[in-house]
Amino acid sequence: MKETRVCGLLGIKYPIVQGGMTWIANAELAAAVSEAGGLGTISPNAGMRIEDDVEMNLEKQISLARELTNKPFGVNIVVLISEIAALVDVLIEEGVPVVTTSAGNPRLCTHRLKEAGIKVLHVVSSVRQAQVAEESGVDAVIAEGFEAGGHNGFDELTTMVLVPQIADAVEIPVIAAGGIADARGLAAAFALGAEGIQMGTRFIATGECNAHPDFKRRIIESSDTGTMITGRALSPTRGLKNAFSAEVARMDKRGATADELLALIGMGRSRMGQFEGDVDNGELYCGAIAGMVRDVVPAGDIIKKIVADYDRVVAGLR
Repeated sequence: MKETRVCGLLGIKYPIVQGGMTWIANAELAAAVSEAGGLGTISPNAGMRIEDDVEMNLEKQISLARELTNKPFGVNIVVLISEIAALVDVLIEEGVPVVTTSAGNPRLCTHRLKEAGIKVLHVVSSVRQAQVAEESGVDAVIAEGFEAGGHNGFDELTTMVLVPQIADAVEIPVIAAGGIADARGLAAAFALGAEGIQMGTRFIATGECNAHPDFKRRIIESSDTGTMITGRALSPTRGLKNAFSAEVARMDKRGATADELLALIGMGRSRMGQFEGDVDNGELYCGAIAGMVRDVVPAGDIIKKIVADYDRVVAGLR
C-alpha cells in the first residue's frame, strides 16, 4: 500500500478516512476504522435525539471512542450550524486530534482549531473552495464529487473531474471522496492526484455503524440507479430512492422554492430514515456507489480487503 502525506499528517497506517455521516457516524464505527489503520470519524449528533444537547452527546461519543481505541480519530462538524462555536470549544477541550469541517467558510473556525494543535480537513466541491480552504490554513482538503451521499455542491462536479483539477490547484494534500468503495477506487484516486480517500456509504453497511438495519438492507438491495439527487433549490442532496425522495422530486419539477422544500423536510428527516428506520418517509443519504455494496461486514474487514486488493489492482494496470 502506497504511503502518502495523508498518512503522516493524520498519524494513520492507510490513507483511508471514514466519512462523518450525520446521526450514524458513531464512536463504535470510528474506533473500528481507526483500529484497522484508517481514520475513523464521529458525527456530533450520532445516535442522539433531536431534543438532546449536541455538545454533551459529542463529549459522550469522544469518551466512548477513547475507551475503544488509542489510535487517532476525528470529528466532523458542519460550519453553518448555530452550535458551531460551542462544538469547537468541546473539540479543543477534549484535544481531538483531527477535525473535518464542511458546509461553510473554513475561515470561521480553522484558526482556533489549528491554534489548539488540531489537524483540519475541509470538504470542498470546487477548485475555488479548495483554494480558499488552503488560504485559510487547513491541512488538507477533501474533494467530494457529485456521486457522494448527502448534501453536494451546487456545481455538481463529479469526482473524476474534480479531484485532478483540485490536485493541480493546491499544494496541500487532497483526499478524494464520492463514489469510492474498494481498492479500485483508491487506485483511481491516486491516479487522479489524490493522496487518500474518504468513504461514507460503504461504512454504513457495517456491524459497528448504528444505522437502522432497514437502512442497511436498502443499501444492500440497491442498484446502480438506486439513488437520485433532489432539492436543488435548497441544496442538491443524494439519497436512496423512496417515497419521500419521489415527493421532493415532484416539488422540484414544479419549481418549489427553498422555503417550500424546508417546510416539507422539517427537522430530523434524515434521522427518521437512517437511524429510526422509516425507509419510506425519511431521508436516506447514500452515495451512488451503493450498487456495489452487497453485505454487512465488520468495518475493519473493509479496510483489510482494500489493502489486500490494492497491489493486485495496480499490477493489473501494468
